[in-house]
Amino acid sequence: MFGKAFIAILSLATFTSAHYTMPSLIINGQTTGAWVNVRQTNNYNSQAPVTDVSSADFRCYTSATNAKATTVNVNAGSTVGVSLNGPMYHAGVVNVYMAKVPSGADAASWDGSGQVWFKVHEIPAVTDGGKTITFPTQDKTSFTFTLPKNLPNGQYLIRPEQIALHSASAFQGAQFYLACGQLNVSGGGSGSPGPLVSIPGVYTGREPGIMINIYYPIPATYTQPGPAVWKG
Repeated sequence: MFGKAFIAILSLATFTSAHYTMPSLIINGQTTGAWVNVRQTNNYNSQAPVTDVSSADFRCYTSATNAKATTVNVNAGSTVGVSLNGPMYHAGVVNVYMAKVPSGADAASWDGSGQVWFKVHEIPAVTDGGKTITFPTQDKTSFTFTLPKNLPNGQYLIRPEQIALHSASAFQGAQFYLACGQLNVSGGGSGSPGPLVSIPGVYTGREPGIMINIYYPIPATYTQPGPAVWKG
């Protein structure tokens, strides 16, 4: 009996340790406190991913916490990023979306609904024609990128996602680890970010970069899900 219980506990611990959350932003090299500028997601304890891309939780994953966060100031052109609570254990790719808070609304209360999201960064898989496929973010605990200098001033939601592909050969097998942070951008320009998409709505879950067997046959190419990156 003890042996079975021990194995069950060990299996649960292993399952949990393989998952992760995205509780902190990185602003010009400084990591913010956990769940300070990022809305606390439902999985802050369980670390369970989202698998249904049509779910309301696919946007910010806060249906249970109803969490709000404080909004951190940042200049356009700055280095920003995301710090996780552990390594991205699973093979996968990264997208980062942003959405500008409408005039008269506030980042802390805006829900991010509508066709308002645009992609500002991505980290795809690396392929070589079918010999190998590698994932640059695997086992990393953070990633950073540069905010476009021409990003208009204002408040934004920023939504990173890692799409874990280790069990993605079946529909809804891909695992999404995601969160929504809050930025107040100044020193920006007059760019027109786009193309704009809705979240949920941006994916069906059957895209070739989401529903994919990464093991056999090894993919000759990889198609990053979502729209093109807006670089300003």
